[in-house]
Amino acid sequence: METQPSTPASKGFLERFSSAVARATGSSAAFLLALATVIIWALSGPIFGYSEDWQLVINTGTTIITFLMVFLIQKAQNKESMSVQLKLNELIAATKGASNRLVSVENLTEEELAVLQQHYQTMAEITKKASDLRQSHSVEEAIKDASEKLEDESGTGHTL
Repeated sequence: METQPSTPASKGFLERFSSAVARATGSSAAFLLALATVIIWALSGPIFGYSEDWQLVINTGTTIITFLMVFLIQKAQNKESMSVQLKLNELIAATKGASNRLVSVENLTEEELAVLQQHYQTMAEITKKASDLRQSHSVEEAIKDASEKLEDESGTGHTL
């Protein structure tokens, strides 16, 4: 059963607010506004005698904005990462011959990911030696093809 994309009204206030702020702060206008603020602050230095209060204004402002932006950026990255993972999972699930063991691979530990990475690295090396690089394979098909080619070449009957 397919679900319909959520509408803006179905999103919570924080979701709508953070999305809007993330879009706005990533714009050229936001950068120009920040640049103008720093230039105005710097030019006002002689007026305020480069006082500690003058320095405190920019330090406090940038600290508060940085603190809030860290969380906003992380929220946006988490959402984007989840969206990409879901799209990749859909492609894996929908592709005949694709290995379903990679669906939700992002939930594995670093050690489990390292084992999988080594598996694919080995498979890539075997495939590079034993097959045409212009052909596309699933993991299982590539290992089977590489094993058969190595067996034919060596005549030992040894498989992967």
